[in-house]
Formats: sequence, structure tokens, C-alpha cells
Amino acid sequence: MCVIALAYKTAALGPLLIAANRDEYYARPSAALDFWRPDHPEVLGGRDLQAGGGWLAMDQRGRFAAVTHIRQGYAKPGARSRGELVQRFVSGDESALDFAAWLKAEHSQFAPFNLIFGEVKDLLHFSSRSGMLNRVPPGIHVLSNGDMNSRWFKCEQLRQKLALQKRVPTDQEVISWLSDQTPSPVEELPNTGVGLAMEKMLSPVFINGRDYGTRASSVLTLSARGELMFTEVSWGLGGRESGRRRQMMRIGSTRKP
Repeated sequence: MCVIALAYKTAALGPLLIAANRDEYYARPSAALDFWRPDHPEVLGGRDLQAGGGWLAMDQRGRFAAVTHIRQGYAKPGARSRGELVQRFVSGDESALDFAAWLKAEHSQFAPFNLIFGEVKDLLHFSSRSGMLNRVPPGIHVLSNGDMNSRWFKCEQLRQKLALQKRVPTDQEVISWLSDQTPSPVEELPNTGVGLAMEKMLSPVFINGRDYGTRASSVLTLSARGELMFTEVSWGLGGRESGRRRQMMRIGSTRKP
């Protein structure tokens, strides 16, 4: 997952609205949005079929987690998949603070990452680069492959879209934001150690590369009544849509989906 924009506890957009793109190699197998049957049927999200785990998921108790890579040059793979972080928290029973203590002890086993996690009423952000844990305050936030709320071009594009909203946007409106392939001006590119050409290719909200690009666009809206609407569009090589799914879940429900 390479960019996550969230409106959190705002008057116009409600308890939570998330717009996110997952960027990955096209050859890496994954399963589209669904309940995680048979092992975790109360968890909703996509799944990585290569190493297991997921990139963005929520369960019926309101436990949420989403992960992004931290770009520090061409990083080597970690001993363990970052998708484990999402699965472990969302499907587990540890408190957020106990899980954070585990993260601090074990984060070196994973390639660099950002993780947003917690119950939807109290979200936290952990950066493996700094080892810092911070509570996510109400407002509009965007996280990509740097620090939380870094002023990267793609982050600012999504931040401005959310900030202008006076009502909850439709799924299609948000998908159109997430489909923007406009690259960053050269003078606004970050320097993350991958070279100018790669920085340029990775700079849009929607990445359309030869071997690597945006694989899934996700829109989550949570109402004050606890109704979660989760839409995911899957993308293939060349930025072609390959599927679309929409699921609903009531947070706080104990009914098996």
C-alpha cells in the first residue's frame, strides 16, 4: 500500500473515510476484497497470496490496520512479510498498546514500514524508521512512503480533494481521485535514494509502470451508526480495471458474515 488518505472524525466526512492505493508488482498474486474465510471470517480486506497477510483490513469489532512501505533507496526484503502486521493486529486480541510494544521489539524483522492501526475510535501510527508511536488526531491525514503528512505531490493532491468536501463523496468520485496519473513537477520530487527517473515514475497518485504499479484502489466510509462500506477496484498491467467489489459490514456486530 503506497498512499493512504484519511478523514478522521471530521464534521463533513464522518467518523472515518479512507482513500487508498496499493502499489505492488503485477506478478505478485493477491486476492481481491472479501471476508477472510475460512480462517478469519469477520475480517474484511484484500489478501496477499504470496506471503499471506494483507495491506488494509478491518474486522467487525472495529479493529483496523493498513501498511505502507517506507522508501529508503532500494531496500532489501525483510525476514518477514509486512502483510503479517495487518493480519496479526486485525485478527488478534492484543490491545493496541500491547501490539505497539510488540512492534517496537520486532520491527527490525520487516522491511521499512508505516502502520496505521487500532480500533476505529482510537487510531495509532507507527514508523519503523523512527520507532515512534503517535496517536492519529482528528482531521485529514495522508501517508505514503515517507513520514505521516509529508508534503509529497501525491499526498497533497489527495489532501486537497478531501479538504474541499462538504459531504461524503461517492465511491466513484474517490476512485477518480485515486486514478490520477499526473506526475509531480520535477522541483517537487522527494529524494528517497532511487534516482530521478524512478522518483518521477512513483510520484503520481496512480502508478502505471511496466512491472510495478497500482494494483488496488480502496474506499472505506464509516457512518456514525457503525455501517462500513468498503469498495475496491482491482487494476492490472497498463492501468486496466480488472474487477470491482463492494462489501458492507456493521462495526460492533458479532454475526458471522
